[in-house]
Amino acid sequence: METDPTRMCELLVGLDDVMVLGVEDPGAEGPLVVAIETESSVPTCPECGAWARLKERVWVTYVDLPVFGRPTRLRWRKRRWRCPEVACAVGSWTESAPDVAAPRQVMTTRAGRWATIQVGQKSRTVAEVAGELGCDWHTVNDTVTAWGEALLAADTDRIGAVEAVGLDETLFARRGRFRAQQWATSITDIGGGRLLDIVAGRDGAAPARWLMARGEDWLAGVRWAALDLSGSYRSCLDTALPDATQVADQFHVVRLANQKLDQCRRRVQNQTLGHRGRKVDPLYRARRLLVMADERLDVDGHTRLRGLLRAGDPHGEVYDAWIAKECVRDIYTHHDPDTALEWVTRLGEDLQDERPPEVRSLGRTIVRWARQIVAWHASGITNAATEAANNLIKRVKRIGFGFRSFRNYRIRVLLYAGRPNWALLQHIHPAEIR
Repeated sequence: METDPTRMCELLVGLDDVMVLGVEDPGAEGPLVVAIETESSVPTCPECGAWARLKERVWVTYVDLPVFGRPTRLRWRKRRWRCPEVACAVGSWTESAPDVAAPRQVMTTRAGRWATIQVGQKSRTVAEVAGELGCDWHTVNDTVTAWGEALLAADTDRIGAVEAVGLDETLFARRGRFRAQQWATSITDIGGGRLLDIVAGRDGAAPARWLMARGEDWLAGVRWAALDLSGSYRSCLDTALPDATQVADQFHVVRLANQKLDQCRRRVQNQTLGHRGRKVDPLYRARRLLVMADERLDVDGHTRLRGLLRAGDPHGEVYDAWIAKECVRDIYTHHDPDTALEWVTRLGEDLQDERPPEVRSLGRTIVRWARQIVAWHASGITNAATEAANNLIKRVKRIGFGFRSFRNYRIRVLLYAGRPNWALLQHIHPAEIR
């Protein structure tokens, strides 16, 4: 057992090549302060190689990990060296020890890594971590941003080869007086089930730039691309991945049919009764039965649905929309791609006959997206992995109580949902915070 008081302090501080000068305990007025100094030898000038001379000593304070549950500060008495050669352009420089604290950081290296894990990997709030360290919110946020950027830059193998990518939108923030929506696009590896990146906007330009920046070899390995029924994303994939087969997400196709059915129900409701749905109105009472799958309705459910449609749908328009919805669902009961293509083609044409306007609109969309819809039968992929990543993104937003900086938002999201190699965190140091 160690009995030397100085050595005991050095062991508790846990930093190599560091000598403890003293410990200050201000009590309830502030955090515990540990004063240190490095034990490094006299260096040489990095430019001319001459032996440096001591110019001055300056105190620099860093936020450190708590000691026995108390917030702690590490005060480092740094030595500032100067080159004795008058003609040397270096002049003077301050000693550095990245294992103690990275340059231009306000936290020690170990505290910065710990905070990044707490906020990024474990999705704790910045305010909670700041309270534990006894510092302000911005100190923790800037540190997590710097270390997170360094980790994501160092993890060059995180993206890797991808066979199927998925694109989907998420709401980033609401800005201004009228709460204008700002969107972001998630790019995911469907096969690996991980978020690759997130870019600002929901048009096709930003995702296309990201995809094309991966290089021709990476793009050549992508066989499938899943998307919702978005013209912008289709244009993006046509530009960046012309050889990949686009697959319309099954959930979004069926949801579109349900949306058209609901639009038809609300229009007929207004035309027949002159007001929005009320709890006593037949079509309002039928709204949940209409969007349920036909096979999930029992005999009583079918009887009730038919009775409500007879009472509230005098021209059978809602019934036509319901049949159209069920026909769209039947697309995915076929397993042969050729049979499915024939079904989708004829269905899209039939829905554009003498039908309600909502059904005709659905038919036009099916015709326009027939190739992408049928591609599901050959690939079997969906955008489920992208939707799962979006759920993780929403959790980060809830924990953060909203974001205003897209840079902070992207880093926090990738640290939590992008599955970086956290083992690299112990061997990197952040660049200067911009």
